[in-house]
Amino acid sequence: MADRAALIAVYDKTGAVDLARGLAELGYDLLSTGGTARTLRRARLRVVEVADVTRFPEILGGRVKTLHPKIFGGLLARDTAGHRRQLRERRIKPIDVVAVNLYPFEETLRRRGVTTEEAVEQIDVGGVALLRAGAKNFERVVVLSAPDQYEEALERLREGTADLAWRRELARRAFARTANYDVAIANYLGGSRGRRPGEHLLLYGEKVAVPPYGENPHQKAAFYGDASAGLRQLAGPPPSFNNFLDLAAAVDCVRECEAPACVVVKHNSPCGAAVAATPAEAFRRAWEADPLSAFGGIVAFNRPVNEEAAAAMMTKGIYFHLCAAPSYRAGVVEYLRTAKRWTERLRIFAGKYRRPGLEYRSILGGLLAQEVDRQPAARDRWEQVAGPTVEEEEVADLRFAWTVAKYARSNAVVVAKEGRTLAIGAGSVNRLWPAEDAVRRVGAAARGAVAASDGFFPKPDTPEVLCRAGVRAIVQPAGSKGDHLVVELAQRYGVALFFAERRHFRH
Repeated sequence: MADRAALIAVYDKTGAVDLARGLAELGYDLLSTGGTARTLRRARLRVVEVADVTRFPEILGGRVKTLHPKIFGGLLARDTAGHRRQLRERRIKPIDVVAVNLYPFEETLRRRGVTTEEAVEQIDVGGVALLRAGAKNFERVVVLSAPDQYEEALERLREGTADLAWRRELARRAFARTANYDVAIANYLGGSRGRRPGEHLLLYGEKVAVPPYGENPHQKAAFYGDASAGLRQLAGPPPSFNNFLDLAAAVDCVRECEAPACVVVKHNSPCGAAVAATPAEAFRRAWEADPLSAFGGIVAFNRPVNEEAAAAMMTKGIYFHLCAAPSYRAGVVEYLRTAKRWTERLRIFAGKYRRPGLEYRSILGGLLAQEVDRQPAARDRWEQVAGPTVEEEEVADLRFAWTVAKYARSNAVVVAKEGRTLAIGAGSVNRLWPAEDAVRRVGAAARGAVAASDGFFPKPDTPEVLCRAGVRAIVQPAGSKGDHLVVELAQRYGVALFFAERRHFRH
């Protein structure tokens, strides 16, 4: 037996053979379990099975393999005379390197139709314990919790630079991995997978992107999340902090539209949106809704981007920072990257991300948490309380405007016609100013249009602005003491008024 030993027990075998070969060349005995041991033996490496060390076989279908004093004593023993003596008395060999990655619990949950039995069977026990034991004893043990750490570990061990600061950082990463793992399990067993606020706040996230700075250049920032959540960057420099905020708002909004749709977001609020027969036409109509505000914004589609849509985006005078879509036709990404000089800086995202269960706001040294508003706005039940019967096309416009209003900053008033926003008033401290702003920008085009308000009208002054401008129909949530006054106003102007069952407010 060599003076040094390394335990390798990994579910993901990526890099395991190279790591084991490098450690063997450095004079480490290799300890391993079942599947990992077979992988290493196939690579003609000499491996000692953990069961041979413990004199106890794997049992319960592999549920118990490494949980034994001969293994954990070798990991947890400190380099002191007392601990060395006890190891000799018990014939326990110190373990100096431990490489472990865990059963894929999180990945299992992403499979459609996974059962509770299947999920629970992927809860790792021994692997987590090995990582924690090695990390606790980082003063002596090198603990490797991910394949991307193997190469540096071999280099440092060869060069004699495996110093305390580096081992401490590896320990931190190991504890972070097990902490995230436990959060995923706790949220799943809670039945909500983190979709409802509970007694304890359990957050899961890895650093997946580093914006160049925060909201302002003097603020550092990072994006934490699930690296496999769906969206992936295909081209361009790292998004800024504000790019990420706008990207989330754009993708959330456009995904609720059933027809081919495009939305342009600026400062975390839609400035133009449209549905059409094709993505190209949806883009043109969304951009033309408010080209002044759209310039330098974020563009999102709910359909794959084809050559026609890409060409529309490259039209002279159009400029935006980021494009997101479920996918891109062959050659489109390269075209977007090279069609114009400025497109080398264009950030291109693809995929359908999984919406989180909860959303958070950092305030007052703590966090506010709430359920994500998953209810599709366009599927809300409405009650018509005033005005004439409306045509099917107008109902479609109302539902489109209602969806856009859900993602505009409150107080939001959206005026739309023929599947396109004409104007969006949002982010105001009262509801009257957004309506006045929208009507002013729409002008005569408001005649025959529809309007949506994300909150109820406390007074009839705001809906009167819309009625005077000539809108044919309005949708709003009910709940104001002045609802009856708004109904009377709509009847007087002959405007169809709908009360929605839900409020979709975005503060």
